Amino acid sequence: MSFIGNILWFIFGGLFSAIVYFIGGILLCITIIGIPFGIQSFKLGVSILTPFGKDVVEGKDANSPLRIIFNILWLILFGWELALNHLFWAAVLAITVIGIPFALQHLKLIPLSLFPFGRHLEG
Repeated sequence: MSFIGNILWFIFGGLFSAIVYFIGGILLCITIIGIPFGIQSFKLGVSILTPFGKDVVEGKDANSPLRIIFNILWLILFGWELALNHLFWAAVLAITVIGIPFALQHLKLIPLSLFPFGRHLEG
């Protein structure tokens, strides 16, 4: 079932969202300071392509001091906008019965969009 969900997700917005994340990653990688954030943007872009059947997994060193600092910077600069975007689309998609599985995927992506350093989708 997750295969069909991923195909529908990919066709109806997943590819477009991933392209936006990839463009953001390229823009962030222009500066040396932005490279770690650009890499996370690329990671989110790949994760957003096929979220069905995957869960957010925290790495063993996800709460290291450097990753905490990067997550705080990400949250202030980018994360809250991404989380609000996922929350908005989850609310819109939850209105219909057909959209509920897609809304759940957007809700699953909120923690990853808030704190991407040390976390990833795995399934």
